Amino acid sequence: MILKLIISFMKIGVLAFGGAYASIPLVEKEVVEIQKWMTYEEFADLLALDELTPGPILINSATFVGMKVNGISGAIAATVGCILPSCIISLLLILIYRKYRKLSYMESIIRTLKCMAIALILSTLIKIVGNNVYSGTKINYIGIVLMLVSFYVLRKYKINPLYIMLVCGVISVICALII
Repeated sequence: MILKLIISFMKIGVLAFGGAYASIPLVEKEVVEIQKWMTYEEFADLLALDELTPGPILINSATFVGMKVNGISGAIAATVGCILPSCIISLLLILIYRKYRKLSYMESIIRTLKCMAIALILSTLIKIVGNNVYSGTKINYIGIVLMLVSFYVLRKYKINPLYIMLVCGVISVICALII
């Protein structure tokens, strides 16, 4: 199992371009669809926990999945598997970028990579919203309202997302007790 965790997260680490949010679909596919270590609901919970904990989301995800699958040794294996390829690729890309950054096509490549990252983020957003707002025949109206209000408050007032998540958590608990 340790080797499987290392290989799975090395594969994610090799393909994780565009930052943590852009790599979430890769983690989701590997963890939920291919390895079946988690359900979609557990994966959504994992993302919520990732937001609450300090550190990079991709590394936190690897650590959480590894811990769930094989305890502390699994957490270490998944985290190392996730980090190692990224470090090597980053070092190589920095060397290449330093050498060729003045060339016009380099700017085009960077702009294209940004567009790919946006597409990956939107893809994950649509899946997460779909899985959490609508499940079967039930629509989560409270979740929709909290999501929209949170988005508005985050954009308008630039409040720390942790505070928003805590308030939403309290409201959700109160609503669950009342309804």
